[in-house]
Amino acid sequence: MSDQVILTAEHITKKFSESKGQFLTACDDINLNVYKGKTLGIVGESGCGKSTFVKLMVNVLEPTEGSILYHGEDITKLKGEKLRRLRQKIQMVFQDPGTAFYPKMKVMDIVTEPLMNFRRIRKSEKEEKAKELLRMVELPEEYIYRFPHNMSGGQRQRVGIARALALEPEIIVCDEATSALDVTVQDSIMELLARLQKEKGISFVFICHDLSLVQAFAHQVAVMYLGNLVEILPGEQVRSHAQHPYTQALLEAVFSVQMDFTKEITSIESEAPSPLHIPAGCPFQTRCRECREICKIEKPKMIEVSPGHKVACHKWKSGQEKW
Repeated sequence: MSDQVILTAEHITKKFSESKGQFLTACDDINLNVYKGKTLGIVGESGCGKSTFVKLMVNVLEPTEGSILYHGEDITKLKGEKLRRLRQKIQMVFQDPGTAFYPKMKVMDIVTEPLMNFRRIRKSEKEEKAKELLRMVELPEEYIYRFPHNMSGGQRQRVGIARALALEPEIIVCDEATSALDVTVQDSIMELLARLQKEKGISFVFICHDLSLVQAFAHQVAVMYLGNLVEILPGEQVRSHAQHPYTQALLEAVFSVQMDFTKEITSIESEAPSPLHIPAGCPFQTRCRECREICKIEKPKMIEVSPGHKVACHKWKSGQEKW
């Protein structure tokens, strides 16, 4: 993995005020790096804090605590024109392209809108630039005259990627960008992202609940549970080296045609606790098959168990298995 860090989240915590003086902790002391030209995959169940974290990353939300450094500058402190200029460097592709676009705008206007907003092209250049962007995402040039509702889900998502590419960003955040697509369309979109990354050196942050999809695409995978990071490891090691009980449970629950059908498909027992009432100690304790007494008392710290592999679990201490 490239060792050039372009964005760092340091001790990021986000709390939302609820009724009766309660606070919902959506992200709890998150520490992550985004490397140049690489993909960071973030996985976890719905409600684990993935989307909140990326909204903090792109400065849509402000953290309660911590900082996010982009090339060493704390972007959580940026305001006004400086913040607006930052938007050119970090772009986002949304989960549902059908609601991400204004329905009365043609594709040509959708993909060139960012360039017009930053006055990087003239109105007379829109048509040619739009065609160039569509070629980049493997869509026919004539689609620039279409409306989003006249396109398939996969085609609309390619338009969303083209719009994100328009400003030539260094980082593109994909928030569940393939979850609403058919499996075959997902595959083509992932191949497109991989090609664009290779050609342009873009860093991707890919948010998904499908661990099998993420581990095939991401260079580094971060697993979240109830607002906490529980494991960080290289993408190619997810299936063979995952150590946290939650990551292992996610892998066991994945159905694949290559799986061993002599083994029973298992699922994680019970439901996750309410984010308003996270138990003391390890957040995963109520669903963990390996829970011990210490797990109910003390919250585990993130420990590096091998190069590039960190786990927050009491069964690891100083890189050695505890039990």
